[in-house]
Amino acid sequence: MEDLRIGVVGLGLRAGLALAAHRPGRGAVVAALCDSDPAVLKAQAGRFEAEFLTDDHRRLAERDDLDAVIVLTPDDTHESVAIDFLEAGKAVYLEKPLAITVEGCDRVLRAARRTGTRLYVGHNMRHMGVVRLMRDIVRRGDIGEPKTVWVRHFVAYGGDYYFKDWHADRARTTGLLLQKAAHDLDVIHWLAGGYTSRVNAFGDLMLYGDLPRREPGTPRPEGWLREFDWPPTHRTGLHHVVDVEDVSVMNMRLDNGVIAAYQQCHFTPDYVRNYTVIGTEGRLENFGDRPGDTVRVWNTGPTDYRPDADVTYRVPDAQGGHGGADTAIITEWLRFVREGGTTDTSPVAARMSVAAGYMATMSLRDGGMPYDVPPLDPGLAAYFDRGQAE
Repeated sequence: MEDLRIGVVGLGLRAGLALAAHRPGRGAVVAALCDSDPAVLKAQAGRFEAEFLTDDHRRLAERDDLDAVIVLTPDDTHESVAIDFLEAGKAVYLEKPLAITVEGCDRVLRAARRTGTRLYVGHNMRHMGVVRLMRDIVRRGDIGEPKTVWVRHFVAYGGDYYFKDWHADRARTTGLLLQKAAHDLDVIHWLAGGYTSRVNAFGDLMLYGDLPRREPGTPRPEGWLREFDWPPTHRTGLHHVVDVEDVSVMNMRLDNGVIAAYQQCHFTPDYVRNYTVIGTEGRLENFGDRPGDTVRVWNTGPTDYRPDADVTYRVPDAQGGHGGADTAIITEWLRFVREGGTTDTSPVAARMSVAAGYMATMSLRDGGMPYDVPPLDPGLAAYFDRGQAE
């Protein structure tokens, strides 16, 4: 089997995905790199021995010797960059979120259908062991029919990962209820078997709005993402624009009647996602979200709280980033590039997670006013549900 030749655009925080795709002699080779920062491009080039380097993604789109591209650029560029590659006939791995507006998502989906080029969106949490374990429990019917899902997201490193660079600027992300929550909203939809149809939300910039910021054009602090301050009020060197919320709560009604809730805080001491799914015959809850942690199921009762539950499952061991999810999702994408067909990830689901987060952000900034989620064109939905086949 000849190696697929892959181009990578954007070599920042998610560059590990490019390494996962570089499998010389085993199906894929990263042959071209693009980044707007010459120093980053030079530093990363040696990790791949890429034959072609550029600071303009359009030069990759012009190359006949590339089969596919991985797009890892900032969120506000996803729409335009992805469409350029789809128009050029290059199969695309697009890191989540699909775009930062509902309309932007739909433009990408329409471009993929119009050109017939394969589009894959990198919602890697669908490949995390804890998520797949919870999905299997739900699908087996161990807790009956899911009726409500609650998610609490404690983001200990929020002030470092999200408030010291472009993530803090709503013009680049819309907000963290889209950018950060897109993963969890997608998982809620996957576990519950439906998509959000109506939302309302509240939130605020409670802590990071008053901390010291850098002047425009100055580099991030030395030790960024290696050294972390505590308590959060001691953080300095924030991005020069900070106008996204650091606390948010969101309520959802799904199109199948399920009620869900999502909560996010960026100044907690610990970093973990906590899911609860309650069905007609029990509930599940995860305790930790990494390999070796547990998911517990209660399906007898009624009783007082029982920490040992009725059944306890261990999250499987895995190697690689995000509990093995990065390697697994790249493996699925490479198979999709070669063969097409359906995948565990879904461009439709990616659009619906953005739509839920976007409308929730509009609600949050409108005093909690409920908003309906715009439906997706049924023709587009059907195209992607068929594995991108007419």
